Amino acid sequence: MKLMTRFNLILLLIFGTAGVVVSYLAHGFLNNSARRVVLQQAELMMANAQAVREYTSSNIEPLLRQGEFHPERVPNFGSITTFKILKKHYPEYVYRETALNPRNPEHRPEDWEAEVIQWLRDHPGTAEYSNERSSATGPVLFLARPIKMEIECMECHSTPEAAQASLVKQYGPVNGFGWDRGDSIVGAQIVTVPMTVPVQIANQAYRGLLIYLVAMLVVTMVVLDASVYFFVIRPLEVVSHSANRVSKGEKNVPPLHVKGKDEIAKVQASFNRMQTSLAKALRMLDSGPN
Repeated sequence: MKLMTRFNLILLLIFGTAGVVVSYLAHGFLNNSARRVVLQQAELMMANAQAVREYTSSNIEPLLRQGEFHPERVPNFGSITTFKILKKHYPEYVYRETALNPRNPEHRPEDWEAEVIQWLRDHPGTAEYSNERSSATGPVLFLARPIKMEIECMECHSTPEAAQASLVKQYGPVNGFGWDRGDSIVGAQIVTVPMTVPVQIANQAYRGLLIYLVAMLVVTMVVLDASVYFFVIRPLEVVSHSANRVSKGEKNVPPLHVKGKDEIAKVQASFNRMQTSLAKALRMLDSGPN
């Protein structure tokens, strides 16, 4: 087996082992990184929804307080409506504002959402809760924030008698009433996204990383092979060629050009000394005894 072949096999073994380790670690890192990116996007969407809720409460609700009831004065109306517009750019994301006893039946929580609300009620000091869950379409990632009971909520959610007549006429006297001031958390804002989104982001980055690793491996092996050939193999081939000529009895083999002080230069210098000593010995044999 040639020296270059052995050298390449050693390089492949080293780079292959290192590549497997790096790929394994990178895959986990990229998945975690993609998950963080998705959560950050969900947090931005959640912050946008919260900003709309606060704007509605401070600017829109006072203007529409008098007269007929308008859904636009309700904070979650604005946040849900604006998210529908945002969803055009982020179709995978779903935003829900759900309560245990909502005014609109569409906002009634699903079983898993009710569990999230209950978790937030059991951990009142938690400002944010994220986790993964299984669904009919596969695993999903969700981010939830509690909807807290405010004094202003009692105007519309305490009893039908305390609410505006137009509100009761529009939604009926059953849903959304009976809220208790003792309930600090009555619902949750929840952003959900399929796990396929962070997985796709991670896989795309992982494929790019593998391409770069393979390209670096090829470039490194080419550079190292060229270096080994020009600095090791070719000088040794010159020494071997000259040694073959000397071994066949040629007497006019020129000495090797020695350049530098590395190991190859030492081999060339040793060969020159050997050739000189051999030539002297042959001359002595040819001249015979005095």
